[in-house]
Amino acid sequence: MERPRSAHRLVLGGSLIMLLSMVLVNLFNFAYNVFMARVLGPAEFGHINAAVAVLLIASCVSLAFQLVCAKFVARNAAPGGKAWVFQSLQRKSWMASLALGSALFLAQKPVAAYLNLPNSWIVGVLAIGIAVYAPVGVKRGAMQGLCLFPRLGGNFVVEALTRFLAGVVLVLMGYGALGAVGAISAAVLAAYFLPPLPRQLRMHPEAGEPPSFAEALQAIVFFVGQVVISNIDILLVKHFFSAEPAGLYAAVAQVGRLLYFICWFGVVNVMFPVTAASARDDRRTHGLLTPLTLVLAISTLFVLAVAAAPHLIMEVVFGAKFTQTEGLLALYAGATALYSLSVVLIAYEMSRRIANTGWLQLLFAGAMVLVLEMFHGSLHEVVMVRIVLMLVMLAMVSFPFLRRRRQALTAEAV
Repeated sequence: MERPRSAHRLVLGGSLIMLLSMVLVNLFNFAYNVFMARVLGPAEFGHINAAVAVLLIASCVSLAFQLVCAKFVARNAAPGGKAWVFQSLQRKSWMASLALGSALFLAQKPVAAYLNLPNSWIVGVLAIGIAVYAPVGVKRGAMQGLCLFPRLGGNFVVEALTRFLAGVVLVLMGYGALGAVGAISAAVLAAYFLPPLPRQLRMHPEAGEPPSFAEALQAIVFFVGQVVISNIDILLVKHFFSAEPAGLYAAVAQVGRLLYFICWFGVVNVMFPVTAASARDDRRTHGLLTPLTLVLAISTLFVLAVAAAPHLIMEVVFGAKFTQTEGLLALYAGATALYSLSVVLIAYEMSRRIANTGWLQLLFAGAMVLVLEMFHGSLHEVVMVRIVLMLVMLAMVSFPFLRRRRQALTAEAV
């Protein structure tokens, strides 16, 4: 019984550190978005957020490397084995990231045309950051697997601060949306170098438990589903709507997705290495109640806050031009809350076994694309599609846990 209590304390302590880091990250991110929205207006703000959505979709590769690295660094007990996992995945991540960045750079004109961007170099500059993003993910995964949460949180802060400062400078120099996107790529480069690698990852490697193909496939499936669900609506709205409503929707999504970033970085990132390193019992759910309760509490408070003063929030953050959001903010936050709860369950299962729920999430990601292609008559309709799909997905990913919990209670009774 000692291990669950230790895991409980580690999740709470790590979550506190990561939540404090995420406060700084979100302050810098919001400062970046507020500056861009107020200085450039809804249309150019929509261009910037379309580029951000492309980056986040491409980040499924980086996040997959991070998840696999965190899981196997945590599982390898020997320090040399942890270094071996990191160095092996770092080499592979460079190959994947350079290939992805090169492909996007070569396809910058058709991508820019689909997203109605005024300058294809917005995509080209973004490709530079994407070419480095997977190695950044491996670095973060190694720090996560070592439970070096202050260093991991600092890495996210470095990226957010660099994006804000470089973005302000480049926009004031007259580069507009192109400069704002250039700051995004500069921030990825800064995150690769700072903070320096911890000593544990620079030591002589010794062969340990290697990441399996099944683990890598599971991570890719999970993050492809995640980034599609989190970002595809922004790209489709940018394609189907004119610049002004697309910019308004991007602003609503920025506020609504803040909830997901808090839950993911502040809670799930801490839970994952702790539960991955713990003893596995398929009938039990040790270490799940604490993160699930935290995410539920954070989500409830967030949704209530944005429902109480949506126009005030939008005006204070983005300016008077962004207040005509037709009550979308609370609805979008509600959809994000449902999704955040699903992700806690999926990530917990992935930390302990090969999970089928990742494939279920991918199925819902595809369903979101198809349904939004058919139903996008208004911004309100787009958000309602998200709510319905996320509610159904939460019910479906909860079923395996309820079944195992019932089995555990039955076994204890016997």
